[in-house]
Amino acid sequence: MIAIFDDMSQVTEAEVQRMLPLVNAARREEALRYKHLFGQFACLKSWLMLQELLKPLGISNLKMDKNEHGKPFLVLHPEVHFNLSHCKNGIAVVVASSPVGIDIESFHRDNEALVRRTMNDEEQKTIRQSENPAETFIAYWTQKEAVLKLRGTGIVNDLHSVLDGQGYRLESHIDKEKQYAWSVAYTN
Repeated sequence: MIAIFDDMSQVTEAEVQRMLPLVNAARREEALRYKHLFGQFACLKSWLMLQELLKPLGISNLKMDKNEHGKPFLVLHPEVHFNLSHCKNGIAVVVASSPVGIDIESFHRDNEALVRRTMNDEEQKTIRQSENPAETFIAYWTQKEAVLKLRGTGIVNDLHSVLDGQGYRLESHIDKEKQYAWSVAYTN
């Protein structure tokens, strides 16, 4: 199950105040550590989106812990997997019965040094030949992030070989109007 939120007109101080009592104390504290309004909003909204996705499974206790690389999991329901992501243009949440990863990123101007550092030769060629290199770069980036989050290993030093096709399937979407791309990686 996937939920995407992209109505940025709702990112207001009033909405943050409305959501604060709807989450547990730990999530409230985490949200309030963000200095910027969007960080607070995204922290709260992603949690509430997760709660909504878990309701049909009968899960209301979102007691969480993290693995050694920081990937969160539900302590009382380790059989349920989830992942959260946000960017300035959207929030993405996914819940699955096996390991899963999701990433959402806003379009931004790609820079050649970053492309070389993070993309293999074939990906670089595809980006350079694209009608919109920034969109193509972000699509690849979200795919790589989703795979890394699926694996739960955190960022690796060599991003060139992340998209190796081993043990996962990808779903990617580009929203040209809202200026973002998102990808989700599922285990095979």
